[in-house]
Amino acid sequence: MRKTSKNLREIVSNGDLARIMSAHNPLSAMLVEEAGFDGIWASGFELSAALGLPDVSLVSMAEHLSTMRAMAERTSLPIVADVDTGYGNAINILHTIQQYEAAGAAAVVIEDKTFPKVTSLVAGGRQDLLRVEEFQGKLEAAVYARRDPDFMIIARNEALIAGLGEAVALERAYAYADAGADMILIHSKQQTPDEIESFINAWSGPVPIVIVPTAYPQMTEARAIGLNKVKMLIYGNHAIRAAVTAMQTVFAQIIADGGIHNVNEKIVPVSEIFRLQKMDEVKANEARFLR
Repeated sequence: MRKTSKNLREIVSNGDLARIMSAHNPLSAMLVEEAGFDGIWASGFELSAALGLPDVSLVSMAEHLSTMRAMAERTSLPIVADVDTGYGNAINILHTIQQYEAAGAAAVVIEDKTFPKVTSLVAGGRQDLLRVEEFQGKLEAAVYARRDPDFMIIARNEALIAGLGEAVALERAYAYADAGADMILIHSKQQTPDEIESFINAWSGPVPIVIVPTAYPQMTEARAIGLNKVKMLIYGNHAIRAAVTAMQTVFAQIIADGGIHNVNEKIVPVSEIFRLQKMDEVKANEARFLR
């Protein structure tokens, strides 16, 4: 049975830290659940990478939505959907929210960049932001469109990414909370947590904070909890990075060795893939129903 939006909101409301791990397909989402995380990040960056594309708004809503729906069908964890800029203006957002909620998402993260976006952590990337008033309209449309009041609208604030400073980031965050956002995701590409911690310490708004500590790995869960205002931590791209690391290592060894004789014992056996595919259920159903 799938966990609902209520499950995710309860974790946040109870004061706990929701630990959300990235995924880019149903198999990686299943592994997130097996590992013990609280939820799945349906990552636009990871799906772009899995398709061999840069994360610059090339993946369509239909492609991302289809992948997220497939994750929802194969897991029971709440899914936080990365919808980038929302696939258009406030009118498009109305449709986006309805579609993602119907497909099984528990929350969406909408960022305040212009379309097409450029991924946040790339060096020298164009980071243009919407006017505050326009993004408020998009958030208000998202709140209006949701059917389940527990479905969470998370506003992603890119002011620090764009180099606009803490004062602008705070101003935007307060405006987004006023527009109805349930949480504020504050992002940074600084390689230490100082910038993020300063923002969080200055934040006195009515909603909790989400962080994505990709660039500043010193931010442990214990450290985030100690800040008191962080209620969701997203590991934003670690599934695709782990997959690439493993494949590069194994493929290189096969080429070097001229065969699979050395790597065979270092990778999971085919039986583990059968387990993840639930082949035991297939065999049981064959025995029961095939006549």
